[in-house]
Amino acid sequence: MSGGVDSSVAAALLVEQGYDVVGIMLRLWAEEGNDAYGQPNANRCCAPEAVADARAIAQQLGIPFYDVHAEQVFKQRVVDPWINGYAEATTPNPCFNCNRSIRFGFLMQRALALGADYMATGHYAQVRQYDDAAAEAGVRFALAKGRDAKKDQSYVLHVLGQKDLRRAMFPCGGYVKSEVRELAHKFGLPTAERPESQDLCFLTQGDYRGFLVRQMPEVAVPGPIFTAAGEHIGQHDGLPFYTVGQRKGLNLSVKSSTSEPMFVLKLDAARNALVVGPASALGARQVMVRAMHYCADVPPSGPIAATAKVRYKAKEASGTLYPNPNGSARFEFDEPQRDATPGQGLVVYVGDEVVGGGLIGRNE
Repeated sequence: MSGGVDSSVAAALLVEQGYDVVGIMLRLWAEEGNDAYGQPNANRCCAPEAVADARAIAQQLGIPFYDVHAEQVFKQRVVDPWINGYAEATTPNPCFNCNRSIRFGFLMQRALALGADYMATGHYAQVRQYDDAAAEAGVRFALAKGRDAKKDQSYVLHVLGQKDLRRAMFPCGGYVKSEVRELAHKFGLPTAERPESQDLCFLTQGDYRGFLVRQMPEVAVPGPIFTAAGEHIGQHDGLPFYTVGQRKGLNLSVKSSTSEPMFVLKLDAARNALVVGPASALGARQVMVRAMHYCADVPPSGPIAATAKVRYKAKEASGTLYPNPNGSARFEFDEPQRDATPGQGLVVYVGDEVVGGGLIGRNE
């Protein structure tokens, strides 16, 4: 429970359906220091008011509530790898590690220790069950998109495997957001009109650049900006402050010989250089993927026609997945994709079900 509308409604729905429900909130790491009001920084997911709201909602629903400290494990498994990803000139997504290691790792173990059979969250996704003689106990579980296409969170949940999906419940997955708010009103929950948080939960000041500099000052090393043809046309402030496809904030000292608007094409960590070029140079049909994970726990036996997303908010695009035996994969899109960025996730779908996903690598 986070004190927000989705997890509150998820708990209320399960109570209504007759489940024996226990509410758990995780206390997650926040940067040391004080906010603009002089109060100690708090993670957005577990600020004091959020803890109070979650506790009050649990009391209203008549369920036990536990406040579990996970600050250090969250810092080690989520925040530190995120910082290191930027230091390696990639653009990482911390939600992958959070869902894999914190929600369905650390939290799942705490839930099982309390005697739980399932773990429910407020995510907009769905779990389906199929008879499959080749699967454990003859049952295979699939991760599917949530009914609300605008809120679907299957992209960040692609890291889940069969042991996770067997115990996962997403009570909000069959509803659209407006219906979830209506349910909150029906249950009399004070979170019914709670606004949604958009920033990463541990960015207490909402500025990832400042956060990176405070946590790892050595990432902000200025370097040259080159065109793909090798023209030196400016200087960047540090590779972590840029991402593929970015146009604003380049501060080029001279125009390129083409005089076209420039976009970031590549973060060259070896030279500490930013490579820029025109919009026409963006895009790739072939995307290499590392650390590929499959929700069925095993890769397809060969190439499959599928769709894929290269970012959480990206549109799905059709193509073919080519799994490799070493845990990597290649996805060939039918049309070039301009936002395929090293460090972000490529998530593969067949219909509305997730095949799996991995981290976009560098093509060179």
